[in-house]
Amino acid sequence: MTDAQHGVLSLVGTPIGNLDDASPRVLNTLRAADVLLCEDTRVTAKLLSRFDIRVPLQRCDQNVIASRVQGVLERVGAGDRVAFVSDAGMPGVSDPGQHLVDAALDQGLPVEVIPGPSAVTCALVASGLPMEHFFFEGFLPRKAGARTRRLQELAPVPGALVFYESPHRVAATAQTIAEVMPRRRVALVRELTKLYEEVVRDVAPALADELSARDEIRGECVLVVEGPVASETVELQRPAMSLDEAIAAGIEAGESKSRLAKRLSREFDLARSEVYDRILKS
Repeated sequence: MTDAQHGVLSLVGTPIGNLDDASPRVLNTLRAADVLLCEDTRVTAKLLSRFDIRVPLQRCDQNVIASRVQGVLERVGAGDRVAFVSDAGMPGVSDPGQHLVDAALDQGLPVEVIPGPSAVTCALVASGLPMEHFFFEGFLPRKAGARTRRLQELAPVPGALVFYESPHRVAATAQTIAEVMPRRRVALVRELTKLYEEVVRDVAPALADELSARDEIRGECVLVVEGPVASETVELQRPAMSLDEAIAAGIEAGESKSRLAKRLSREFDLARSEVYDRILKS
């Protein structure tokens, strides 16, 4: 146990793929910890083994963190150095670490952040899309209807949108993005910092088609959607279009009839066949 005045809660950023991205400060903080809190002890044990670090591990994921908070605060208050890591990346970003920070600050206990890689910022840079402003959503809803509604809510946000997604759902999510924001460029950033890192970028419908044609997609995936394009920004500020106006806009943008019918049938809650007939008559 360290001297009481040196007790601290350390939020430690760990590699998101390539273990060599662990900085000297990260490794020194882990070695100095009296206890290391982690989401999955098996995942963190691999990191510690790689650098020959021996520190007691304690599971602290979203299912148990509420029961751990008071004990953690007591240890920090008594002088222990308590470190918290997520499975990968910066803790507190789309994981339960924020709850510990909030509780520690409320009690006036020292908190430090040990910087490390973040999939959000790495994906933004890798995408090459404008990122003066961006909005990190995390994971979108799994159900198609809820996913569409959430993307429609996010469409007016004046900046890039960043989503985490499972490799099993990323093609479906890209398809929904293409339906809601067909004029925007989208980048799939996959397996960041790993051997098979990949960045695929195209206009939303083209990217959706490419991903749908793949037999299998593996690894951790991040989708980056560019902010509203100029013509779209104007449209977002207008009153809602009628169906005929939406059809005309989609045709003008070069959207295929079948894709346009599918998208507008959801937006207007109409049968796809009915919308397709209207498109043919336009």
